[in-house]
Amino acid sequence: MINELLKKATWLNNEDIRPYVFVRHENEIAQPGSFHKLDWFKQKPIFKDPLDITEIAFADRIYSLEERAFGPSNMAMPRWVFYDCAVMPGFVAGFAARPKVLSKLVREVLDPKKYPASLSPIKTSKVLKEIESLDEMDWVPLSLFIIIPTMHKGEWVAHNLCSVNSLLPKEEQFYGLGFLSKAFGLWYANVEQCSGMTQWGSPALKLHSHYGHLEVIGAYAPVHSHAKTITYRVQVNTHCWEKFFNKEIDLAFLEHYGPTGTFIDPKSEESMLDFQQRIEREEGPFFLSAGEIAQKKLEDKLMIYQMKQQY
Repeated sequence: MINELLKKATWLNNEDIRPYVFVRHENEIAQPGSFHKLDWFKQKPIFKDPLDITEIAFADRIYSLEERAFGPSNMAMPRWVFYDCAVMPGFVAGFAARPKVLSKLVREVLDPKKYPASLSPIKTSKVLKEIESLDEMDWVPLSLFIIIPTMHKGEWVAHNLCSVNSLLPKEEQFYGLGFLSKAFGLWYANVEQCSGMTQWGSPALKLHSHYGHLEVIGAYAPVHSHAKTITYRVQVNTHCWEKFFNKEIDLAFLEHYGPTGTFIDPKSEESMLDFQQRIEREEGPFFLSAGEIAQKKLEDKLMIYQMKQQY
């Protein structure tokens, strides 16, 4: 699979584009990449310390990407949330490039003067040196995946994922950048179980459903600022990752899970609430098919699945 992937994601072999880990020293992974057997990520990661103020330009580029990706939906993180709730308990991973290899358009999109992060120290501090251009930076982040460990041993929460691809025309995009950023973070941190949240009808569901068989642990979330949110959990399975790219049928899913004959309607709040109540009555666990999600339109109803031995 890696050879087929590299035919399209040629940037993965570029020495000037490498994975990065933005993590304080106390949170470094002891034996990174030792749990999941995978040969996708051969470049040595770049390490950046969020507690090192000389790395503020790199942090600002991460924050600017996140803000521009989620700002239109009113879900951008305040800076204190990024620091308190993301980099202090967990870490940020992704890919970064040396400025010299970026095209003119990508450079413009990532330019710190043209797109300064809101309330950035670049604009407000009289102490820190202002970054004048990308060329003053050694590495520029192209994507970000925030992952946070939970009190439940072995479980991490995927808090945020975005990439520069969302800001670029298709011909300028880095093939598979978003998916590979999350994949790298899960692989690097030896994550066995990953939970996360996204909104019903969001294109993000097509991506997040391919990291393992997707269990729905919450179908409606009034505690969230967006109640029409799906909360999911997966047992991380790298065999599922390939199917995101090759579009093959997941025979293992079909072998272990069967249709319940009932659907979730991403357009219907009532459908979400009904599904949520079934979960709370412990009628599950319930699952969604990544292959079905990939094939259907975002607003289409989705079949709800259960493990076959439950029948």
